[in-house]
Amino acid sequence: MSESASRDDTALEPSAARDFIRQRISQDVEAGCNEGRVTTRFPPEPNGHLHIGHAKSICLNFGIAQEFAHAQCFLRFDDTNPSRESEEYVAAIMRDLRWLGFDWGERLTHASDYFDKLYEFALDLIRQNLAYVESLDAQQMREYRGTLTEPGRDSADRSRAIDENLDLFTRMRAGEFADGTYVLRAKIDMAAANINMRDPVMYRIMHKTHQSTADEWPIYPMYDFAHGLSDAIEGITHSLCTLEFEDHRPLYDWFLDHLEVPSRPQQIEFSRLNLSHTLMSKRMLNELVTQHHVDGWDDPRMPTISGLRRRGYTAAALRDFCSRIGVSKSANNVELAMLESVLREHLEHEAPRALAVLDPVKLIVENYPEDQEEFFDAMNHPGRPEFGQRQVGFCRELWIERADFMEDAPRKFFRFSIGREVRLRFAYYVTCTSIVKDPQSGQITEIRCNYDPESRGGGSSDGRKVKGTVHWVSTRHAVDAQVRLYGPLFDDANPGSSRHVGPLSERLSDSSLEVRDGCKLEASLLDAKQQQSYQFERQGYFCLDSKLSSPQRPVFNRAVALRDGWKKQGAAR
Repeated sequence: MSESASRDDTALEPSAARDFIRQRISQDVEAGCNEGRVTTRFPPEPNGHLHIGHAKSICLNFGIAQEFAHAQCFLRFDDTNPSRESEEYVAAIMRDLRWLGFDWGERLTHASDYFDKLYEFALDLIRQNLAYVESLDAQQMREYRGTLTEPGRDSADRSRAIDENLDLFTRMRAGEFADGTYVLRAKIDMAAANINMRDPVMYRIMHKTHQSTADEWPIYPMYDFAHGLSDAIEGITHSLCTLEFEDHRPLYDWFLDHLEVPSRPQQIEFSRLNLSHTLMSKRMLNELVTQHHVDGWDDPRMPTISGLRRRGYTAAALRDFCSRIGVSKSANNVELAMLESVLREHLEHEAPRALAVLDPVKLIVENYPEDQEEFFDAMNHPGRPEFGQRQVGFCRELWIERADFMEDAPRKFFRFSIGREVRLRFAYYVTCTSIVKDPQSGQITEIRCNYDPESRGGGSSDGRKVKGTVHWVSTRHAVDAQVRLYGPLFDDANPGSSRHVGPLSERLSDSSLEVRDGCKLEASLLDAKQQQSYQFERQGYFCLDSKLSSPQRPVFNRAVALRDGWKKQGAAR
């Protein structure tokens, strides 16, 4: 973990209630397996951005490397499919890992680093008559494969002679054949109950330029062949995978059993993260990006690490979230509300405060001199005096939230209504006297009030108490900004369910993004810094948008809303 993350009290620490994976690793260490050495790996495919499900795996693999003596974790790019991979994704993945607080040091590898060795392994299996060159096309192979209730059947190529298989495979390597002409398959058992063991494909022909090896290879290994053998080459002791790979473990072990490998890793599966109202399918996320339903992989509505970062999530909050949800084999179905709750806890402690009016209506303090202005001291964080303070400008005309006025207000509405007195945050007591409406639309254009000069700073000379406090921004000192309010990308709690039919775009929520122009912010926010979160008082937690914001036109994203006690009472604003 980086130095900054290691100072954070939310960094992963050994847990007293250890999960089953850490328990098994502890048992292996105590038994002297691998001479007490622990080596894990995080093996992303560079075909998109990482999402929060990957964050769980990252925290697990790199966390174990931190917790055990003589432990280490590799970052290995599974770059075996050049048709979908790019250096852009490689850079994005490394950037996300570093932002999360993890560092792989000298242990950066690629599956392509082992292409020569993997090719030799394949030749070895052919010589043992455990692999053969297949000429059936993909559709035919599916037909020959059988079903869950019916065994597969052998193709004519399965009995091909060893010498002929060696000849064809070396010619595949030489680039003599077109894509799809042949594949190399493992010869295992076409009647196996586990369909993954029915002569799986090991290599396919693909005349694509690879990001690292250029045009050196016209054939590329399949994941199931390359992954376990790469683990063995690197000396991985514990290969941690999500549960969908449990049925692939016999194949993982089969390759290790039939080849002379430098080490013997073990695969252990755990449940993947399922977050409500969210997709954890990279294929579906890629569809959202390529069809322009979102603003790229880092759209703040996306569950990608880059999207969450842009929205205003902190690395510490994501690490804490991954720690809280734990590691098990049971379904890891988590409500989006839990992620938001963890973020609130972190930002409540870390985010400085600011005043912002997102739906402004003018408030005129009629008995305040027109040519006068003054400044009030405001703590940047009520519980963190080390954050210091700022000055907030005040004048006769202010902006307040439109929702902070109600004409026919119920008894427990402690904000503006004609005849009611409220406190202006940091400033004065004011009493609403009248309103002005647009004659055509009927919308309120001005709220008028009088202030009590003796109540400066929010107190009164006669000791009277005012229940309602309203935030505001001075018209003379306000900064115009755009504010973007985000909600779940999907209304359905399980948008990736197989019960859905039709295009993915039909499942998108109409309320996932609300763009508000003409918002009024206090002047101190002109100095807002990237990735610094702020609590807009009574609104939520916000940060500058890293792509859309400029010094002349700040754009703020809402990371998460505050809890609203008024809504809990079921009252309309």
